[in-house]
Formats: sequence, C-alpha cells, structure tokens
Amino acid sequence: MPVVPVLDSTMHYEASGSAPFVFLHGNPASSHIWRNVLPELGGLAPDLIGMGRSGKPDISYSFADHARYLDTWFDALGLDRVVLVGHDWGGALAFDWAARHPSRVAGIAFFETIVKPMTGSELPLPAQERVRRFRTTEALDDDGFVRQAYTGGVRTPVSDENMAVYLAPFPDALSRRPVLAWARQMPFDGSPAELIPRIEAYDAWLGASSEVPKLLMTFEGSPTLLIGPELQAWCADNIAALEIVAVGEAGHHAQEDRPKEIAAEIAAWTERHSLVA
Repeated sequence: MPVVPVLDSTMHYEASGSAPFVFLHGNPASSHIWRNVLPELGGLAPDLIGMGRSGKPDISYSFADHARYLDTWFDALGLDRVVLVGHDWGGALAFDWAARHPSRVAGIAFFETIVKPMTGSELPLPAQERVRRFRTTEALDDDGFVRQAYTGGVRTPVSDENMAVYLAPFPDALSRRPVLAWARQMPFDGSPAELIPRIEAYDAWLGASSEVPKLLMTFEGSPTLLIGPELQAWCADNIAALEIVAVGEAGHHAQEDRPKEIAAEIAAWTERHSLVA
C-alpha cells in the first residue's frame, strides 16, 4: 500500500504502470472511484488528505489545506510533465495545481468539476439546496451524504461491497469533517469569499494556456450532473486548447457508470496530442 509522508500526516495512493496520469477524486470519494479507469491507462491516484486511506490531521479541510497537502505529495514523488485527470473537487485542485506549476503539466482531462464560481441556473437546484443546508450544518451525524452519492449520484447504485469501501473512511461525525467541509465550499453566490479569487486565478490560466491540451468529457441523462449545456458553452468560450466530447449517460459520479468509456476517450485524446511516450 503506497503511502507518502506529507507535512504532519500521510497520503495513500494507488499506482498502476508508469504512465504520467494523475487521477484526482472529489467529494465524498477516494482513489477507489478510479478503480476501473486507472488500470486502463496507468498512473497514480491519491486519496486526498482526510479521505480514503490518507491521514486525518486536525485542520479545517479548506481548499487551501487540500492544495498544500497535494503540493507536498506531488513534490515527494517528484512528479513532472503529468497529465491530470480531475473529477469534482479533484478537477478544481488539478486546475489550481496546474496554474501554479504550469511547466509541470502536459495536459488536463476533466469532467463534472468546478470550472468557475456559479450563480443562478449554473448550479442545479438540488445542489443549491444542499449547499445552503450544509453551510448551516455543524456536523454530519450519519453517513447519508456519502450513501446518496453512490445511489442518487449514479445511474446504477454501486454494489454493497463498493459502498462499504466508500463508507469505511467515515465511520463517525468527526471523521466526516472533510466531507462536510467540501460540501460547504461549493463556490455559489459569491461564497466562500476566500475561494473565489483562487478559482478566478485558475480560470485565467485555463484561458491563457493554449500550449496545454485540455479535454472536457460531458454526460447526460441525470439531474445530478454539474456541467450542463450552459457551463459546457462557458468552457468552450473560455478555456484554451479545449476539446469537448460527449461520453454518454451517467450520473455526477460518472466513473461508476462509464469507466471504460472515460478511459477510452482519455486514451484517444492523449494519442492525438502525443502526451504519452
């Protein structure tokens, strides 16, 4: 089980082969969500700090916290010229890392992630309601949020075996602090104020980095999807060197519904741009 010391804690990661891909998961997931994608492409898939089998230091689990620990993980492994693949908050962390380390990024593939601060119809109504509710919630006293991700956030609910893996890192309210922190940080209606400028900074890089190929994978057929037609159009207008490909029907946690298709689209894109030697 690969584990790397990071700051005052540790980060676990999964590894397959020697390809330059780095797969970053979101909330409330872990590297387990890449289990059917990683073997198809090869690369590394870390558990974000406080999630999966990584350590749970006594921090606030803000976006800045996650970025600090992830920076240390990248540096500890000496990763360079990587192809980032990001989903949900993992996509936002990929954009942020790339914007701050542009010479170390060969390409970025992403889906169902935070591409910009959102208002109004850009965030689905159920998600708006969840964000507002969680911003006033003191603790997650049960595992309902995690369970809902893999029952309602997918086209087909995951097996009991896989659900157990997703639930294992979060047995009580204290261990669920990272999950709640992520849920509170969705950039909506100008909040959280400290995160908006960071997203605007990576948006500026996404718009200017014409030398870095980018791939947006889109899905359809589920009310849980984050990137619908409106945000797809924004990406097309504001992200340089972007290709957009429709992958099929899926929920927000599309790796559970379309892992083979996701891997195939990334493989074809990397081949078109000669991103993997």
